[in-house]
Amino acid sequence: MKIDAQLVLELRAERSWSQEELGLASGLNIRTIQRIEKEATISLQSKKALASAFDIDIHDLDYKEIPVMKKYEYKSVVLKFDMGWSKKAATGPYDFDLALNEYARKGWRLNNLTVGTTVHGGSGQAVAILERELVE
Repeated sequence: MKIDAQLVLELRAERSWSQEELGLASGLNIRTIQRIEKEATISLQSKKALASAFDIDIHDLDYKEIPVMKKYEYKSVVLKFDMGWSKKAATGPYDFDLALNEYARKGWRLNNLTVGTTVHGGSGQAVAILERELVE
């Protein structure tokens, strides 16, 4: 299981303990202490031993993943198609998939698709809202 290795290092430093001294206080092998601090992985038994040595709750040693806020950029695209009142005109092909796949190859993902209606004057078109993650 994952552990907050930084906390282990800080608690050990607060007590001015070497890895060997932490091993003696917790009953763990020095190689186990080294692995815990380097790889941030631990067994339940070792976690209990460290918590006891530091006199803290076992859950204080849990790894806490800090959520990272992702940033996106957005793009709106009007996709036109021929939509008439006749049955033949309404069957397509509209090539939506070709247009959207072309944007997808450029890293864009479909967020929303709104198809226009004759009531709103948007017959024959759809608005695609695309997004892609900004990498910093």
